[in-house]
Amino acid sequence: MFLTFSSGCCSLRFVTVLEIIQKGADFLAKRGVDSPRLQVELMLAHQLQIPRLRLYLDFERKVGEDDVVALRALVARRGERVPLQHLLGVAPFYGLDFEVGPEVLVPRPETELLVEKGLLWLKHRLATEPSPAVLDYGTGSGCIAVSLAKNCPAARVYALDISPPALERARANAARHGVGERVEFWASDGLNALDPGLSFDLILSNPPYVPAEEIATLEPEVRDHEPRLALDGGVDGLTFYRRQASELAGVLRSGGSWIFELGDGQSEAVRESLLQQNWIVETVHNDYNAKPRVMVARRE
Repeated sequence: MFLTFSSGCCSLRFVTVLEIIQKGADFLAKRGVDSPRLQVELMLAHQLQIPRLRLYLDFERKVGEDDVVALRALVARRGERVPLQHLLGVAPFYGLDFEVGPEVLVPRPETELLVEKGLLWLKHRLATEPSPAVLDYGTGSGCIAVSLAKNCPAARVYALDISPPALERARANAARHGVGERVEFWASDGLNALDPGLSFDLILSNPPYVPAEEIATLEPEVRDHEPRLALDGGVDGLTFYRRQASELAGVLRSGGSWIFELGDGQSEAVRESLLQQNWIVETVHNDYNAKPRVMVARRE
């Protein structure tokens, strides 16, 4: 067990910051957790409510018994491969902290590129449309919708998800960041529950795209603790691209765009699928690892 407490230098009353980091990192490393020292530092900083870098100035600081017990529980759960973000309760995304839990995907850094391209598109659209309508299809934690609303106050943002627990989390995040009145949430399987006649200038989506048979091979943090509903893209991983291409054709305004995230190695297959449904692929943006990650499409 991480930090086996006994009399002497490692008793509950005499554990230092450095000892916790070293012992915790060794514990997590043996359980296959990536970046184990960083993980312990983040949990310790969270528990002590100080910036992580402050730990480097306080290596000899004695950590109180209550904090040590609480941290030991956190590290033990991380050793069971519970995601760090679930343990801390929040995940950073596009300069904001989002509440997360097992009912939503943990926001990924790659998805920030989707928001970045969406905001750039809206900047140009504002020249001709003072209040563009934006749809976040499959909002999950609300990270995309909330980031858009926060950074483009002129936009009218709509967000839908099939999962009521996910929508509860998304609404909480919208309220957390002061945009609860500017994001309209819909519980909907696809577009079924949206008001008839509603249309959008911009549609953003990060659909499930993991091929079903590959889910079992994912890291335990994802496979065992994130909602399969948000991961499973069907047999070939493309089920939701095809579905959205069909559904969105009728609600995208003239001159509008659909911008969405791609899974690894899916760019050409998705492009071909869209061409078959009379979409035009305008561009594909690479992520910071030079992988095709965000596709921009419009109707013919």
